[in-house]
Amino acid sequence: MTYKQQFIKFMVDNGVLKFGEFTLKSGRKAPYFINTGNYKSGAQLGKLGEYYAQCIVDNGIKADTLVGPAYKGIPLAVTTAVSLYGKHGIDMDYCFDRKEVKDHGEGGLFVGKQLKDGERVIIIEDVMTSGKALREILPKLKASADVEIAGMVISVDRMERGLESGLSAVQEVYKEFGVKVYSIVTMSDIIGAIEDGIIEGREYLPQMLEYRKTYGVE
Repeated sequence: MTYKQQFIKFMVDNGVLKFGEFTLKSGRKAPYFINTGNYKSGAQLGKLGEYYAQCIVDNGIKADTLVGPAYKGIPLAVTTAVSLYGKHGIDMDYCFDRKEVKDHGEGGLFVGKQLKDGERVIIIEDVMTSGKALREILPKLKASADVEIAGMVISVDRMERGLESGLSAVQEVYKEFGVKVYSIVTMSDIIGAIEDGIIEGREYLPQMLEYRKTYGVE
């Protein structure tokens, strides 16, 4: 199996990727659901970091620092930094934002690496639904230093158009901010994994294909 296929199986095995009928915040009825809140063990987090690290390496994303937006992005950035070093010999700094600026002690908006002008950063997140996390972290980054955003890495690109435009969330943030979003896998990869028998769920394949046809973007 490719690492993408392994990751899809990993999500299914850990109850993160489920099939059925789910009502999303948008009101759409989706045949699959991704709940990253089901990651809860050291073994899961360690393996998850390996997939993020592999995505960064495979896409050749060059950067100095990983940024994990609070709160879900924090453990993701940490485990990715550990995996980059342990598996690939790449030693990257990491940092994460505070919800409020600390006005005592060392102060500052970020914990970990203190960002500097010209620094290249990768933002690490779980999934992207509307681009809200990116929109919140970008002003904080720019207020801290004149950094360059090398990219954003997420686990799954739903490849689904938003409610307000014909673009997906990934496409919208690129159009608005010029930030390229890399995903470990896409909805097309998940459909392919079902078709190839990597994971169970063939009974949901017609619904997956219909949903992709109705709401999907390339």
